[in-house]
Amino acid sequence: MTRSLSILTLGVFASLSLLLVSPALAGTGDGTVEEHEDDHGELARATQNPVANLISLPFQTNIDPNYGPRDKPLYTTNIQPVWPFELNEEWNLITRTIVPIVSQPGLRPGQDRETGIGDTTFTAFFSPKAPTDGGWIWGAGPVLLLPTNTDSRLGPDEWGGGPSAVFLTMKDEWVVGSLFSQVWDFGASSGNEIDLFTWQYFVNYNMADGWYLTSSPIITANDEANKSGDKWTVPMGGGVGKVFRIGKQPVNAQAQYFYNLHEPDISGGWSLRFQLQFLFPK
Repeated sequence: MTRSLSILTLGVFASLSLLLVSPALAGTGDGTVEEHEDDHGELARATQNPVANLISLPFQTNIDPNYGPRDKPLYTTNIQPVWPFELNEEWNLITRTIVPIVSQPGLRPGQDRETGIGDTTFTAFFSPKAPTDGGWIWGAGPVLLLPTNTDSRLGPDEWGGGPSAVFLTMKDEWVVGSLFSQVWDFGASSGNEIDLFTWQYFVNYNMADGWYLTSSPIITANDEANKSGDKWTVPMGGGVGKVFRIGKQPVNAQAQYFYNLHEPDISGGWSLRFQLQFLFPK
């Protein structure tokens, strides 16, 4: 179990360490920090756009320190490759896959921690290349839930799907928007029904040399919760991030803290998110 937890938390320490030492690393490529400053700022804005035409590989670790009846930590590390495709002169298709690696504590006496893969989420956004006349960027398409979990405790083990959409605007230093999705099961057996609404709003303020302030909590409503009070999870918070380079490789690192305004009984009162994202601009 110790080895599994070490693997799961590796992304946490890597993200935090790179975020702290990034000013030094940013100058290790062929150019100086000043030469990369404009590029860092543009890449930072691109990472904040869910339908940007940018290939990337994020590793995101979420920690709920007080999960379950015994207040033990829940670790979820999401591997989230983003791969865009150019459909024609006017449209892009942006694919996003989320593969969660979960380490969940026991939820009843005598139950051990379970570590493995959860259910995979795949989203495909059809997005116009040009913003609207009002400056809005948008994308819409299907979201699919794939039963890839390695244990029944790590996911409902059912196929599901529904619609997803994102809207955002970029003005000066600001990038502001919202991402929505709704997933239902495809005829699940009794007890495994899925009816999950997700809303992630994001507010980013970009500063010099790739630094930015960010807030991107994920609000969920589970209509299949056993108790009505367990339906909503409503976090609020934010943090800081930076785009820099390791040699020639652009990287985006960020850390955020969230406090839950409302939550299911099983969740703790707060959580942490660390992300390390490798960028592959064209």
